[in-house]
Amino acid sequence: MSEVPVREIQWQKSSFSGDDANRDCLELAAASGGKSLLLRESDEPSTVLQVAPASLNSLLDTCKASAT
Repeated sequence: MSEVPVREIQWQKSSFSGDDANRDCLELAAASGGKSLLLRESDEPSTVLQVAPASLNSLLDTCKASAT
């Protein structure tokens, strides 16, 4: 995993997380160049996972299918 300049990234969190700044949630951002996505837990902001959009989509599809 490469170093990501975390301060330069515009993170987004789900509206499901609400407005409570103390609530932990998963945050998402586009990596520079837009060819990958960055994920992090708000309670561990220095740990960043970089994934391809297709890989994240496959994971989410699998999770949705398992939930039904």
